[in-house]
Amino acid sequence: MFWTIAGFLIVLGVAILVHELGHYWAARIAGVRVNTFSIGFGPAIIKWTDRRGTVWKLSWLPLGGYVSLYGSEDLFDRKKYDGLSAAKKKGHYLSVSKWKQAMIAIGGVGMNFALAFLIYTTLFIGWPRQVQLPYIGQVIQNSVAYNAGVRAGDIVARIDGARINNWGEIIIAKERAIHRDAQVILIRGENLVQVKLSPADRWGLIADGARKEMQRKNIYTGMRAGAREVWMQTKTIVIVLKQIITGERSSKQLGSFILIAQLSGQALAAGLAALLALTALLSINLGILNLLPLPVLDGGHLLIQGIEGVTRRKLQGKVLEYIFIGGWIFIALLFALTMKNDIFRVFGWQ
Repeated sequence: MFWTIAGFLIVLGVAILVHELGHYWAARIAGVRVNTFSIGFGPAIIKWTDRRGTVWKLSWLPLGGYVSLYGSEDLFDRKKYDGLSAAKKKGHYLSVSKWKQAMIAIGGVGMNFALAFLIYTTLFIGWPRQVQLPYIGQVIQNSVAYNAGVRAGDIVARIDGARINNWGEIIIAKERAIHRDAQVILIRGENLVQVKLSPADRWGLIADGARKEMQRKNIYTGMRAGAREVWMQTKTIVIVLKQIITGERSSKQLGSFILIAQLSGQALAAGLAALLALTALLSINLGILNLLPLPVLDGGHLLIQGIEGVTRRKLQGKVLEYIFIGGWIFIALLFALTMKNDIFRVFGWQ
């Protein structure tokens, strides 16, 4: 239980802190005053006010955070902003241009991806790791791969156009192609062979266990590998979300903070590298989640700003209130679904 709670607080806390700092710094650069910076919700455990008047809080419910901007509530009643004096408009959210408002909205997501890149780069440079190379040691007879013509000794070079560097990337590629054929290019001796693998629970490929190597990268190759890892993980998460939305995957795969806590505890017990890797992955997940076009999320703010920019009309009043209420209802339903999934999984009901 200690590892679970401690790991959860570290992993989720770091991802949330970095996200909210992204909003805070973007707001400062844009010239918008920050009223409150909070990690967690509810009553404050500790709080203090800095010389700029920003209240910094650590609150009891560690399931998120927020940055409260001066004047952001006037989105629902822009006439209130119009009636302010020039002095009171200084540092007001509505006093800055649309592109600065967009910069504030995207700041948190940008910091999440930057954190993931930094962590992955650090792991590639600082932790030598044994990598299973994409050499095929055995192909199970009558499997999808065997019937497609894959043979022992082949090297997997590309899947769906993406270069394959290790066995883990083969597994990821198979998951992405869960409901479609995968185009695979193999190296066989001095020749390239192209095969098509149908979707299946298993393709029937077994790695050549002798084909492993220890890898530690320098700063340049580590940064390249870090950027590539962020891209690969982002692409995988987006594809999985799309498949869940379209019904190609079950929504039972979604998890709540209970799943995050369990994985965090396991990672903390496994060591620093595992904990960092999970933090990077969760940071990417948090960034992608916040880009969803829901009004209560960063993506929703960007959508509203885009609509206002195209229509040249300000969304305000009851229309905007109903849009935000709808967003909160969706988030509540999603939270209930993920909680149900985790409870059912913990008790073995699914």
